[in-house]
Amino acid sequence: MIATLPLLKETDFPAIQRGRLEILQVNLGYLCNQTCQHCHVDAGPKRKEQMDRETVDHLIDFLDKTNIKVLDLTGGAPEMNEHFRYLVKAARELGLHVIDRCNLTILNEPGQEDLALYLAEYQVEVVASLPCYLKDNVEAQRGKGVYQSSIDGIRKLNALGYGIEGSGLKLNLMYNPQGPSLPPPQLSLEADYKRELKQREAVEFNKLFVLVNMPIMRFGSMLVSKGQFDNYMLLLKESYQASNLQGVMCRNLISVDWQGYVYDCDFNQMLGLPLQAAGQHKTHLSKIDFDELTGNTIVTGDHCYGCTAGQGCSCSGAL
Repeated sequence: MIATLPLLKETDFPAIQRGRLEILQVNLGYLCNQTCQHCHVDAGPKRKEQMDRETVDHLIDFLDKTNIKVLDLTGGAPEMNEHFRYLVKAARELGLHVIDRCNLTILNEPGQEDLALYLAEYQVEVVASLPCYLKDNVEAQRGKGVYQSSIDGIRKLNALGYGIEGSGLKLNLMYNPQGPSLPPPQLSLEADYKRELKQREAVEFNKLFVLVNMPIMRFGSMLVSKGQFDNYMLLLKESYQASNLQGVMCRNLISVDWQGYVYDCDFNQMLGLPLQAAGQHKTHLSKIDFDELTGNTIVTGDHCYGCTAGQGCSCSGAL
């Protein structure tokens, strides 16, 4: 069954508009060294989609001509794109803050032995997925051996100063529930993570971000196969908090796919819901007028309740 189909109906989610664009979130491709149950991108080792050099150059040109402050790189494993380091270097030379959404295990892959050092050299913020501080829970969601490899990755980053107070190198971890439930309060869970990881593994990090699992792609398919999709959507809708609308990520962000097409957010990208543009099905980044994006109506659907349920969530955790 196609998990996205129930979401492509009319929605009663409130209309929202974009504020000033500050963040460009870029998906460099769906290739990944892991296959995770919760992945809303359906990434994995067999995916072939990767951003090419020409599209990367379009990105750099766009960044050079705009007031974007943050380049947020995601995937797949974004570091597996052969142009990853070229793009990071160019963005830093333009004065942008760069975020690498890292799965930690990539730091231990053949050919990536110097990746942690490269990230530190260019002062890239690392946002790393670690869905629990318990080995069994991590491996149930992400596969055998992932927990220890993730801890080894954190140790490499800590050794360079990442996650250490006063170093200036940020290492933030990201949590998501194992199943169709909302995450616990972010601050209390962060305290648990810091205590347990310090005691169990002697590793450190700066902040913990909690995310709601989006009912799309691989996670959505799992919900459909288990007959849990409708109940999960009901949970998201019943947990809606209007106060979260002001902080959702799409208000100051646009998302770019591996081919250079633009969307209101990463989730809309995965659902094939393009940025609104008169007379066009999809809009390429090279055709975007930066100034015209302010105030634009954001394309919404029932999946948007995931960002506004409970404490809310964005790419920087709870709202």
